[in-house]
Amino acid sequence: MKGFLRKLELPEFVKDTRLTASLIIVLVLSLLGAIIGMLISPLFGLAMVLLFILTVIFAVYGIYVLAGNTNNYAANLSYRIKRGEQEAMIKMPLGIMLYDKDRQIQWINPYLQMYLHDKDIIGSSISSVDKELAKYIDDAIKSNSKQNKIIKWGDRKFEMVVQDDLGVVYLLDITRYANIEEKYKQERLAIGLIFIDNYDELSQAMGDQNLTNMSSYVQTTLSKYAGQFNSYLKRIDEDHFILLTHMHDLAKMEDNKFSILDKVRTESSRKNMPLTLSIGIAFGSESLNEIADQAQSNLDLALGRGGDQVVVKQSGHEARFYGGKSNPMEKRTRVRARMVSQALVELFKGVDHVFVQGHRNPDLDAIGSAIGIVKIARIHGVKASVVLDVDHVNYDVGRLIAKMQAAGIDKDVFISPKDALEVATDESLLVLTDHSKYSITYDPELYKRLKNRLIIIDHHRRGEEFPENPMLVYIEPYASSTCELVTEMIEYQPQGGEGVLTDLEASAMLAGITVDSKEFSLRTGTRTFDAASYLRSIGADTQVVSELLKENIDNYLQRSHLVSTIDMIEPNMALLMGEDNKIYDPIITAQAADTALSLEHVDASFALTRRSKDVIGISARSMGNVNVQVIMEKLGGGGHLSNAATQIKGVTVEEAKDKLLAAINEYLKENE
Repeated sequence: MKGFLRKLELPEFVKDTRLTASLIIVLVLSLLGAIIGMLISPLFGLAMVLLFILTVIFAVYGIYVLAGNTNNYAANLSYRIKRGEQEAMIKMPLGIMLYDKDRQIQWINPYLQMYLHDKDIIGSSISSVDKELAKYIDDAIKSNSKQNKIIKWGDRKFEMVVQDDLGVVYLLDITRYANIEEKYKQERLAIGLIFIDNYDELSQAMGDQNLTNMSSYVQTTLSKYAGQFNSYLKRIDEDHFILLTHMHDLAKMEDNKFSILDKVRTESSRKNMPLTLSIGIAFGSESLNEIADQAQSNLDLALGRGGDQVVVKQSGHEARFYGGKSNPMEKRTRVRARMVSQALVELFKGVDHVFVQGHRNPDLDAIGSAIGIVKIARIHGVKASVVLDVDHVNYDVGRLIAKMQAAGIDKDVFISPKDALEVATDESLLVLTDHSKYSITYDPELYKRLKNRLIIIDHHRRGEEFPENPMLVYIEPYASSTCELVTEMIEYQPQGGEGVLTDLEASAMLAGITVDSKEFSLRTGTRTFDAASYLRSIGADTQVVSELLKENIDNYLQRSHLVSTIDMIEPNMALLMGEDNKIYDPIITAQAADTALSLEHVDASFALTRRSKDVIGISARSMGNVNVQVIMEKLGGGGHLSNAATQIKGVTVEEAKDKLLAAINEYLKENE
């Protein structure tokens, strides 16, 4: 009996206290039944005793059988699990590698062996077997990340897990799923909006036959281009098209640099109907409405930069620009100038104070146009001021302020940034002149205070950095200066210019036009001369303009010194550099770049000087063959095709030079 009990190994579930208690209760009841039976009748009691003995025997035997069956089941299940694990490690599509502390391979399963071409690798280091795989493993160990990594090993993709503490690498082949994901990304939809920049201007002067020919040429050319890249093109109206394409076809268009721009510009010029295109393309969102809205924003950005270019941008990402090789053509109309002038006056109604500020280190164009806006506001009974610290200005602006103070006129036209911030309320309005990049605005604190009540008037091409939801935007890259735009607004005021500007203020605005047009030699259209003529007619004095623009001897010598450092970094490209330990006035730097451009065999010039302790400034000029705007944008700046600039923080002059040369090389490669 003791041997039997020793052989009897009860499973864990039989040792459960609840089951044991139930069994004891049954046996106790059986025993009580036998005792009671003996008291009632010896015969009946004997029967009950026999029944009790049989119950005990059956219970013990049943437990023994149950224990045996359970042990057999558990052993069989354990064997099957271990066998399954072994089969999985050997046959399942999961590569497994064991390695030691010296990164030597101790074991790999047959599935991973297939990718190593049946090499005998046990005992070899991972790097000697496959350097690419070893690098991935090293990178995963160094990153100390618990997340799975996706790697491209050879021509396949794997999801890799490295457990360095155990010396195990797991590689799951996900090539099929990666290909599906890549196909999904490549076949996402991109929406493009195409606009013919100057269709209206040309069509007004054309007869029906020529207009039909022009319309047919545009339709045919764009349809062929779309067909070349398997894209869908639909004409919306005379000068608008919609383009639908897949991402992989869009990538081909980008590789092609959107040659359609050059094709249309060149061929249409030969046909005596010079057309240019502006295109905005967007992608990336799950909502087609959002993609369409982004495409329209991209088209607006392309138009704001002067047209004849493509803007490709996904919401929340940086834009990519193509084209923009031609000088902007003057296409704004007097109707728009009058409408903007009226809209400006409407916005002034109900405003308690209008603040106007230009860019940092404002020039006569920024200050002159700001004064013009202030005077427009004041003739309509609205308080207005130019935000400027009059004690810290450039020499030309300083001369203007001195003349205004000497004449005793408009003493309150300027307000300091500190006072402006104190006076500003939720009913105030901020006007930005001669710039649209908030990072270079004169007083950032005032901008933050009034960024939801903002008006922008500028003649520079619109960049990616642009305020959100301004109340009014008037950006005309075709204008010579912001003073030219503001002059046209003044013309359409009910009182006329004579009731708005004093002679000195008109002279200041004429000086602003003169400065930015380089004495009417660059970016000068018929409207530029119209504006200058109008200012002259209401009191602008060319002698005062000359006095404002006079250069002092020290500045002249500094400019001459910069020009003397000229270095031809590329054929027809000149570089001027100031000393790293000397701070130059930005106007002197710009003038030096202009002077270099006037020299023979110089089509583009770059003047690089230190502006402050930690800022290097670059002024770029060109005759139009080199798009200096694109080069400056690569360095965080912007401007016009022929006139641009940027500022770089935290570098030396030599380091800034290296960055500039890299940007120029990149530009030249893109335009080979």
